[in-house]
Amino acid sequence: MEEEKEKTTEGTSEEPAKSFDEVEKSEDFSSEEVKFKKLDTTQEREEEKATGKYDASDLQVLKGLDAVRERPGMYIGTTSARGLHHLIREIVDNAVDEALAGYCTKISVTLEKDGSVTVEDNGRGIPVGIVQETGLSGVETVYTILHAGGKFEGSNGYKVSGGLHGVGATVVNALSTHVKILVYRESKIHEIDFENGGHTVAPGLRVIGDCPAERTGTTVNFMPDPTIFKETTVFQLSEVREYIRQTAYLNRGLSLSVNDVRDSEQEVHETYCFQGGIAEYVSFLDAGKAVILQNVIYFDGQTEDGVFVEAAFQPTKSSVFTIKSYCNNIRTAGGGTHEEGFRLAYGREMNKFFKMKEWLKESDDSFSYDDLTEGLTVVISVKHPDPQYEGQVKDKLGNQEVRKDASSVIGDQLAQWLIENPKEGRLLFERALTAYKGRKAAERARNAVIGKGAFGGAIPDKLADCISKNPVERELFIVEGNSAGGSAKNGRDAFTQAILPLRGKILNIEKAAETRIEKNAEIENMIQAIGAGYGEQFDINKIKYHKIIIMTDADVDGSHIRILLLTFFYRYMKPLVEGGYIFIAQPPLYKLTYQSHDYYCFKEEELQPLKDKLPANARFALQRYKGLGEMDASQLAETTMEKDKRKMWKVTVTDAEAADNALTDLMGENVVPRKDFITANAKFVKNLDA
Repeated sequence: MEEEKEKTTEGTSEEPAKSFDEVEKSEDFSSEEVKFKKLDTTQEREEEKATGKYDASDLQVLKGLDAVRERPGMYIGTTSARGLHHLIREIVDNAVDEALAGYCTKISVTLEKDGSVTVEDNGRGIPVGIVQETGLSGVETVYTILHAGGKFEGSNGYKVSGGLHGVGATVVNALSTHVKILVYRESKIHEIDFENGGHTVAPGLRVIGDCPAERTGTTVNFMPDPTIFKETTVFQLSEVREYIRQTAYLNRGLSLSVNDVRDSEQEVHETYCFQGGIAEYVSFLDAGKAVILQNVIYFDGQTEDGVFVEAAFQPTKSSVFTIKSYCNNIRTAGGGTHEEGFRLAYGREMNKFFKMKEWLKESDDSFSYDDLTEGLTVVISVKHPDPQYEGQVKDKLGNQEVRKDASSVIGDQLAQWLIENPKEGRLLFERALTAYKGRKAAERARNAVIGKGAFGGAIPDKLADCISKNPVERELFIVEGNSAGGSAKNGRDAFTQAILPLRGKILNIEKAAETRIEKNAEIENMIQAIGAGYGEQFDINKIKYHKIIIMTDADVDGSHIRILLLTFFYRYMKPLVEGGYIFIAQPPLYKLTYQSHDYYCFKEEELQPLKDKLPANARFALQRYKGLGEMDASQLAETTMEKDKRKMWKVTVTDAEAADNALTDLMGENVVPRKDFITANAKFVKNLDA
């Protein structure tokens, strides 16, 4: 989940309170308003207008890797931090493909002191001979020619691979300032350098020494280009670690290590190798949860058409169903036919077994898939010689035959396992029965809420609604505490702004059962106020407000309340987040009063530069706002609520999978990823309340 800072400018004001940014634009501290040059929009449009001449001479042909540099988002999705880390994935995936081919047992990733990354494997090494079609060495062809490689139909290089388009290594080269490659092959050490976006450094590929015949593999060092990755070129250890660990789980017995040598006093060297594969992955995901079965259930098999299917799952007492699926080590966040095959097999065989044992009568309804999978943690992985994905980002597996393959492999082995393990089968039945009863109770609670008008015209008692009936201009402020709620009510624009105060912290819905959620008064108030339902019944077309603004104190508790609310919205009203309807108010941290004028700092780092602008020995008053309740109605309105003065963050989801994983890791029952995150990031915290 990504927060994009957005300053709203929905109006004008004669004398806005000055923020630090506005002080920067002033020449002194007089009360005179800052003057802005009025733009001649007609002249501006003429200046921006393209020339009327448009012929063949205006057409550009991007050669070599220029196309990648011109439109990097087409190849790596984004040039943000997520795209930066994708570079590591591209190189590591090539090494993993060597492991899938049976020739690589070790891969290491090192975050170097100079900011570059080194990936080393002991595979066969990139071919060094001349490629007839290009006239270049195999190494230079792979790293400079788009859609070149050994992973296409008709090639004998790989039977199964994650990379299918032949652009991974080339893209990394195109988006780096420097790339050095060492290839250990045929008892020789070969070296080649590229610079400035993939230009080969003379003399190209060369032999720099001898090595033992058994020493094979490839070492790649690359430095991301800061002119491409303008947001950051700093790799985060926690993100690299998560990817490396996940890859190790998906490739049983493959050793992957991550090394961070950027800080000589706190070097990190970790190695991951899991002989249990995805079964160990499920155990990792379920760490800290109360499990129904101590042992993870694991099935695998290969079909006649060459598809290898494996699935591991474990039931827990949690209310959350977790499923992670992969094809050729690529995460399929959108699911696909392998997940559909699991669904068919699991629902079919479980209900069949329960009725065979007469725990369910023939006249009884079968358990729904939701009943059977509540609290279940599942990892599915398939290896396919020719996977087909829906969309450009390998998000959803589309091969129709995989549905039958997965259903057959998992269904046959699950049926046999249930017959051989009737006691465990009984525990699974009781877990499904508990979920069924909980679902029915939740439906009754939901119907009771509907009966009180939560989805219709009724409003909660605490809500101070606005006058306007136009959802587009209506705003709902969800405010922490009654005192702040009182200030907000008195300082609002009553025509378009509604106020809903919250008492304390809402439930962490990532851990709470649905029946508890529906009985929680604060959550019920929000559901009633927004007026569009929740969960599967949520209807974005019925929302009463097009801006839902979270306004909490600028301290640790306020941050906690904010993430609890965001977790609720993401899980139960996800279209609100996806549609850009959720905002976070940004109240000031400081108010500095000098010569009867107030100046506001919204960030800790703004305070000292503001002080430095004052005359020497200036006398001023400084107030640190620890809570919204410390501001009276006029101050709160002036700094945080008035449309022409306030600053807000607009909450968006740029990577749904990352958002989902973050909520599961940080808000769920598994303490291990939360501990990893705190360990990796605690050193960056200077002031928790800043």
